Amino acid sequence: MALPSYGSYRTAVTKAGFSRLLEKLGLPQPPTRIVTSEHELREAARGRCVIKTSVGTASRGVWRVTDQAALDQAVYELRAAEGFAGELLVQEFIAGPIEHAQAVFDRGDLLALHAYRQIEAGAGGGPSRKLSIRGDAVHTDVAAIGAALGWHGALSFDVIRPANDARPLYIDCNPRLVEPMSAQLAGLDLVDLLLRLSLGEHPAAPKPSRDGVCSHLGMQALLGCALRSGSRRNVMRECVRLMLRQPPYAGSAEELTPVGHDGFSAVPLIATTMILLAAPGRATILAAKGWGDHLLDAAALARIDRGFDQPA
Repeated sequence: MALPSYGSYRTAVTKAGFSRLLEKLGLPQPPTRIVTSEHELREAARGRCVIKTSVGTASRGVWRVTDQAALDQAVYELRAAEGFAGELLVQEFIAGPIEHAQAVFDRGDLLALHAYRQIEAGAGGGPSRKLSIRGDAVHTDVAAIGAALGWHGALSFDVIRPANDARPLYIDCNPRLVEPMSAQLAGLDLVDLLLRLSLGEHPAAPKPSRDGVCSHLGMQALLGCALRSGSRRNVMRECVRLMLRQPPYAGSAEELTPVGHDGFSAVPLIATTMILLAAPGRATILAAKGWGDHLLDAAALARIDRGFDQPA
């Protein structure tokens, strides 16, 4: 696989490491403080903020704090998970749309970039509906990050665009491709580029992806609907909209379960629908099962740091 050095990977995969890199490069992020204790956390979290464990993905290890009760709950869950054993980020809450950028690098050189805006959130905070956009606003920043890390392979970013439409703020980084079908539908095959790099090739920079391409993930939409409303009626309405391509899904392409091209993909979609119609409250359990032991966690990073020949 086309992969960077472990040192670069570790910087990108840890939120504290990525925050420090942004600060070093002078790139924008929400006002951020890195803390290592409950006392420091309570001192830093005095207003609306977002608390993040340094290692975590798929929206795990993230707490949105709006009042004292939410802060107390976050502290309680961090204690239970031994979250104070490592670094925590406290970032000021910034209102604005979430955007995502996916990039592929050839030994530090930016080869391709695709960007899309999250139109609606699904389960776990990830997007259920997307709109491809031009990546001009982040192109220079992304190129600078990849060059600083000497990155080889795929790298993805989450940004938030403040309500005043100022420069996007970087809020997360993932050392991998994240849901590359939006780029594929917009005419940019990031997976092909990644595979060719892995074969030792040096492909030429492709044409930019098209903006204005709408896509969605049906299962994410249904899970998000169930989580927000807890209503069978609303889940059924959402299901009908998806099936008949009614607004907001008119003119939008399915990313995860394209039944027209892959009939068997209807099986998980139908199963999810039936479970949610029987018990909408099970959406939380279903969403939690979407990610698990395959994710690189703090314990795995610590073992790599120690070396595999050392005792666990």
